[in-house]
Amino acid sequence: MKDCAAGYSKRQKSDSMHIIIICVVLAFVVSACQEAVEHTAPAIHDRDSVSVMTSLGVNTLISDSGVIKYRIVTERWDVNTVRHPSRWTFDKGLFLEQFDEKFHIQAYIQCDTAYYFDQLHLWELRSRVRVLTKDGLRFSSQQLFWDEQKHELYSYTFSRLVTPERTLQGTYFRSDERMTKYIVTNSRGSFQSADFGMSTSGSDSAKAVQDSMLMNQRSKATPVRSENN
Repeated sequence: MKDCAAGYSKRQKSDSMHIIIICVVLAFVVSACQEAVEHTAPAIHDRDSVSVMTSLGVNTLISDSGVIKYRIVTERWDVNTVRHPSRWTFDKGLFLEQFDEKFHIQAYIQCDTAYYFDQLHLWELRSRVRVLTKDGLRFSSQQLFWDEQKHELYSYTFSRLVTPERTLQGTYFRSDERMTKYIVTNSRGSFQSADFGMSTSGSDSAKAVQDSMLMNQRSKATPVRSENN
């Protein structure tokens, strides 16, 4: 009987030890779960940088009064109405063409990057901006703004204008949106002699201007009484 009692007592102690060990392990696991911190990565993009519409490989013809007059070509067109101000983004380049009734190219605008702020009605063209107008004026710069509300174009970077009559270069440019009336400051340029109202050659016109200045600088002759009188 004593042996049975001793054996039972040993088994009871062994079972108690197992229970204690299991409880310690469970307590450790529960504690570890309670102290665990969830690690989350930040969003890849901010909310205001997500476009509501993205179009790829755009090549669209636009008609006016049933006649095709314009074409827009771009690799990527993003529309974002959440950013302030809201904008359209053409970060893969933009090419715009205008046609006449016979589908001949009259004018075009191209650049590497373009932004259109739809609420401000303002275009910003960047990098290798090129413009050709109906009148044959060619404009090139690294930046050009087009204010649709004021109907004017302007640039604060070095710009170059080439027409059949003259070439102008300057660091400030402003004109109407048709580029028929424009000003260029901090400029240098070359002109045809006809711009000064002269039909002579460049060297002759320069000589004529110089002679005219010398004549104005000469003193008037003093009248002298004739000795015969």
